[in-house]
Amino acid sequence: MEKRNIIDFHPKFFSTFKNYSREKFGADVMAGIIVGIVAIPLAIAFGIASGVGPAEGLVTAILAGMLISVFGGSKVQIGGPTGAFIIIIYGVIQQYGLGGLAIATIMAGIILIIMGLCRLGTVIKFMPYPIIIGFTGGIAITIFSTQINDLLGLGISNVPANFIDKWICYFDNIGNIDYWSAGMGVLSVVLIAITPKFSKKIPGSLLAIVVMTVVAYLLKEFAGVTTIKTIGDLYTLPSGLPQFVVPSLEGGASLWATMQNLAPVAFTIAMLGAIESLLSAMVADGVIGDRHNSNTELIGQGIANVVVPFFGGIPATGAIARTMANINNGGKTPVAGIVHTLVLLLVLLFLGGLVELIPMPCLAGVLVMVSYNMSGWRTIVSMCKSSMSGTSVLFVTLLLTVFFDLTLAIEVGLVMAIVLFMKRAMESAHISVVRDEVEVHHDGENDEVLSIPSGTEVFEIEGPFFFGIANKFDELTRNTDAMPIRVVRMRKVTFIDATGLHNLEIFINASKKEGRVVILSGVHDNVEKSLLKAGIVDLVGKENVCNNIHLALQRAAEVSNTMGQKK
Repeated sequence: MEKRNIIDFHPKFFSTFKNYSREKFGADVMAGIIVGIVAIPLAIAFGIASGVGPAEGLVTAILAGMLISVFGGSKVQIGGPTGAFIIIIYGVIQQYGLGGLAIATIMAGIILIIMGLCRLGTVIKFMPYPIIIGFTGGIAITIFSTQINDLLGLGISNVPANFIDKWICYFDNIGNIDYWSAGMGVLSVVLIAITPKFSKKIPGSLLAIVVMTVVAYLLKEFAGVTTIKTIGDLYTLPSGLPQFVVPSLEGGASLWATMQNLAPVAFTIAMLGAIESLLSAMVADGVIGDRHNSNTELIGQGIANVVVPFFGGIPATGAIARTMANINNGGKTPVAGIVHTLVLLLVLLFLGGLVELIPMPCLAGVLVMVSYNMSGWRTIVSMCKSSMSGTSVLFVTLLLTVFFDLTLAIEVGLVMAIVLFMKRAMESAHISVVRDEVEVHHDGENDEVLSIPSGTEVFEIEGPFFFGIANKFDELTRNTDAMPIRVVRMRKVTFIDATGLHNLEIFINASKKEGRVVILSGVHDNVEKSLLKAGIVDLVGKENVCNNIHLALQRAAEVSNTMGQKK
């Protein structure tokens, strides 16, 4: 029992077999076949866009999808390569090669496993929403910008990695548009967009690939159109099962030095994988009325990302679109996810010749629609009408993702979100000082006004007593013409940090040196624990820590009488 409390690892795959039935199996098989078909064009497109190839995309969808279904914490989660990783993968390959990508992915997998073992699954869910929308929108823009070459058939052999340079290159080569490729790319986008209007079952991306592959083949065979590039023109799909390969670094680079350089990238991959998979699982929970295990999900995602690189795969995570397709087609348990991987395996083993006929402009069209669906432009417009601080975090994250990199974008976005949160907390917090009367509210009924004893002043702190407010308190107490008795009313202080404790200690010591008495009123239990640990209670005296303002003012009156007698 103790081990269960320490390690929260309970894969849904094993628990679902307790009440498994033939009906559930039938539903899972049908859903798995459909999701596998949906995943074919996406896995191929994500592999190519990431700078690897169609085989790597399929291998990732097969292995990662299988492992995430077996070891994950959600009943219906479908794992595999996603658009969110494209820009990261592409950048790592450009700088460190495929070996560097494999090492970064393995490191990310280990980080995910550690996060799950440390029960950080629930913490990841608290990533500020504007940051998620910002980097997702930035990734969408970046994916779109990477597809223009294939979409329009520009024929550029080496497209610059930098966003601005990339678009300058596009405009410089705009005269090289191949109109057959451009037409096919645009028609693919249109077909994907209108398919849901007449069919909810047939995936638009699959329909576009089937139609456009046939069209490209007919144009080549019967019309002599040879300018439309296909997957087979650029890549060779392997035959047989994926081979186990130990990652190797290019150029004789040191493994340890490479790991140090890749640590930020690995952390970004892990964070992105954690956020996307848990968001997908949360969305799925809302639809099926279940509750996923976030820590188990992280461990399952980590296992997948540790294993996949040894077979030539790329980073993987939970895919929201494929997970929803699984649910909408009747998937009940992780068996559906396993069936979907078997469908992809059959494609890799037996349909490689057909895959090679898929035109590149059509795949570009698929990714253009993926980027459009990822962009979340409606959410961005909605957020622009509400919170200015949230909007600023969103656009800073988005722009940094587009023009620099995702790691920097998330780091800066988090810092901005924290700073803006503290600013709002400081603005909402209030410190006041009164000397004549103090109000006591009882939920709007029978409010009281209490007289403050002579020689007494009451400092009221409203809000968390953290470093920003602590400095305000310090300034106020220094600028006030001090009374002999000082009551600090803390009924609305929900927590106190180290700076607050330090400033309160300075305030009490300064008051004692000047012969003044400090009384604390309305201290919450959790705040009192912090005061006890810091020695504040002993410093002020237990008799001067009161449960409410009535007792605090009574204590102030007693102290005032004692002072009067001494005089």
